Formats: sequence, C-alpha cells, structure tokens
Amino acid sequence: QAALWDGERKDFISYALQVGVLSCEDEDIRSLRELITYGLKGLSAYTKHANVLLREDESIDAFIQEGLAATLDDQLNVDDLIALTLKTGEYGIKGMAMLDRANTEAYGHPQVSNVSIEAGTRPGILISGHDLKDLELLLEQSKDSGVDVYTHSEMLAGHYYPFFKKYPHFIGNYGNAWWKQKEEFEAFNGPILMTTNCIVPPKDSYKNRLWTTGAAGYPGCRHIDEKKDFSEIINQAKSCPAPTPLESGSIVGGFAHEQVFKLADQVVEAIKSGAIRKFVVMAGCDGRHASRSYYTEFAKALPHDCVILTAGCAKYKYNKLPLGDINGISRVLDAGQCNDSYSLVLIALKLKEIFNLEDINDLPIVYNIAWYEQKAVIVLLALLSLGVKNIHLGPTLPAFISPNVLDVLVNSFNIQSISNVDEDIKVMM
Repeated sequence: QAALWDGERKDFISYALQVGVLSCEDEDIRSLRELITYGLKGLSAYTKHANVLLREDESIDAFIQEGLAATLDDQLNVDDLIALTLKTGEYGIKGMAMLDRANTEAYGHPQVSNVSIEAGTRPGILISGHDLKDLELLLEQSKDSGVDVYTHSEMLAGHYYPFFKKYPHFIGNYGNAWWKQKEEFEAFNGPILMTTNCIVPPKDSYKNRLWTTGAAGYPGCRHIDEKKDFSEIINQAKSCPAPTPLESGSIVGGFAHEQVFKLADQVVEAIKSGAIRKFVVMAGCDGRHASRSYYTEFAKALPHDCVILTAGCAKYKYNKLPLGDINGISRVLDAGQCNDSYSLVLIALKLKEIFNLEDINDLPIVYNIAWYEQKAVIVLLALLSLGVKNIHLGPTLPAFISPNVLDVLVNSFNIQSISNVDEDIKVMM
C-alpha cells in the first residue's frame, strides 16, 4: 500500500495523519525507523550520483527496498531495527565506494590543488550542488564562450579532479557553504545552476538567474531537462556583469585517499615522531545557526600538533583559517564532498593496517561530526558499522533519537553530544 497508494492531493494531509511518522506510538521503534529512513535517503542520494555516471549495484538497490519495507513491518522489534541500522551503515560504505569508483574512473583521482577564491573580470556561471557530470557538460558547452565557470559550496571538489583542469575558463570557487547563498548569489551577478539539493528560497533580485537541473527544482525558476542543453544559461551569462569580488587568495584541497596514501610515509613518520598527535575528523554539514560557530572556534583552539580531516560543507567553518602545516602536511586535509567521507574511512583503515592494530579505535583519530541532513546520517551509520566509537556529534543530537535509543548508542559506541570547545578538546586529546 505504501508503494501503490494513489490518492488525490486533497487527501494527502488527512492520510498522512494515519500513516505518517507519528502514527507509530512506540517511541523507540519510531526513533529507529526514522534513523534508518534518513540513512536510506542519504544512501539513495549517493547511488543517484553514481547512476548518473552509469554505475549501479543491484544489491544496494535491493537493500534500499528491503530497508524501506522494514520500516513498515510491525513484527520487527528494537533489536531487529538496531541490527538493520548497522546494516544500513554497511550499505552506506558500499554506496560511497561505488560513487568513489564512478567519480575517479570518470575524472581521475583528486590531486592536491590550490583553488582561487577571487572573482575574475569576465561574466560567469556559478554551479552549486554535487553532480560532477553536470559540471563536465557545462564546462564543455561553455568553452570558448567568453564566460567563466565558478564552483560554489560542495562543488568546490570539482577543482581537485585532473579531468577538469583542462578547462582554462574553470577559474575558481565563489562563496561559501549553501546557507549563505542569498547574499552570495545576489553578489555573483550572473546565473547560478543548482544541480542538487540545498536551495534556499531565492530573493527576487536573482530569482530570474537561478536555474535548476536533475532532481533539483524550485517554483518560478527555470529548469534544464535531461537533455542537458545549457545554451540558455550560457547566453544569459554573456549579458551579465562579472561577479562582485568577495574574497582574495586561494584555498587548498584534494586530500582524498589516493593522494593521502602517496603521503603515507611522511604521515607515518610525523605520527611516530610525535609531530602529529591526533587526526580530528570534522566531516559533515554546515548551517546558519549560531551554535555552529563552535566548529570554527574548535578548529582555532586545536593544539598545533593536530590535523583536521574533513569532507562536506562543514569545511567552510575553518578551511580559510591560517592554521598552517606540520612538516609540510596541511593542518586541514579536505577530501572533497560529503560522500568523500569514504576517503576518510579508507585513510583510517590504511593507518590501522600500517600500524598493525587490531582495533580501529586504537588509532590517533577522534571524530567531531557536524550533522544536518540525511547524507551526514549515512556517514555516521557507516562509521558505526565499522565499529568506530567515541564520536562527538553536534551541534545538537537528532530530535528523532529517543532516550532509550540514545542509551544504546552511548553504551555500544559511546556517542556523545558536543559541549563546549575547551571541554571537548580536553576529552578528545
């Protein structure tokens, strides 16, 4: 019935009261169903990106269906759903691995790259979201047009892939994380292409310059269909002024697994000598709430012998800070988009192998994850499925986690909420 119900729009709200989240009266069952559902949503997003690059895994698709069906199965108890939660994390790793293969086979392995954050003098198109195929098609269609292409938010990672470096009009990154887009899109002056989620309701001043494609869409904004003909947005860009400068200088990134493996000897020596005391995984999401300034202050306060491993838009809280390096190793190693948290997993597993450790938790790695939505949830579940413990999660714990389910997570994995910078650093170090 959940898959086949075809009611009229006027019946949606009344029917939702019967079958919605709160229709399950058991708080713990409801909590675990929500945790699984958010994980499956994140997994679906990653598999969708891989599908665009003609990669698929029928076992992942089958599990997504299995997991969704399980959230409607009243015969499953708390223990059953906890097991399914960890299984969701296992498939999260498979999904991120598939997307990693899709991206690297199409565009090469990311390389350490300095990315300009300055505005050029020519008209530009700003591309945001996560879909690298859209970036490829836009760059190919706009070459020799007199229009430059800039990335925004998580599309920053496009600059790390060797394939895209052949386009001279692919000149830099403009702006910051998704939540600042109202001010930054207005200042950009040219058209903006949203390829995935994270659209903030646009201001009238730039709504006619906001375009969507793929799964993204917004009422009143023009949508580019599956033919991916970007000629209209390119033509609009030609008539627009150049972007208003926001910043100067550059930022560095591209520290995905293969690049870090090349630095393995240097990293291992730094750990053995004590030059690097801890790696701090600070992957996840950014957001507008003032409480998220915690992550900026945390990065500033970290001892100078600590290195941040990051992926996702959480990086914008600290990737422009002058944190320096340790023996030539940058103190902020940005792997890329949120799905590139997979690289951070591989780096941890590689270090576990190099140091011949039995338990991944014996590594000099701590976790301070910023969550916001479903893709951060599947990353969290992936870490739990590997047995990673002592994860700090913030800025608040998900509201759908019931007290009893939280007790299970605390007792099994010692998951903790963040408190304040000084106390958390004391605990993690």
